[in-house]
Amino acid sequence: MPLAFNKFKVSEKIGAHLEVGSVLIERESTGEIYSADLAEQHPERDWILTRILWLDGVERHNQNTKERFIYIHGSPDETPMGVPGSKGCIRMSNVDVIELFEQIHVDEEVYIIE
Repeated sequence: MPLAFNKFKVSEKIGAHLEVGSVLIERESTGEIYSADLAEQHPERDWILTRILWLDGVERHNQNTKERFIYIHGSPDETPMGVPGSKGCIRMSNVDVIELFEQIHVDEEVYIIE
């Protein structure tokens, strides 16, 4: 069976030089660093940490990706990886998202394989 994939491009890179675990809300650093105590204080938050690669869909079926605020972003260490758990974002460990952030460029193509 052939692999299914979706094609995107990186429209923006956000968070260069932020400390590992930096909290981002609406693509801006809050000045907070993620911790278990902070998570307890704000259980309603969907944690976006460290870096954001803002995706833009380039295929007809995903052209609204940027308007839906779909990112590749860092997450708390205890967040399960490789399973659906958000509204479309790709969650990564903070260390891994920093590594990817440093290697990828704006307008570079990204393929998400199902």
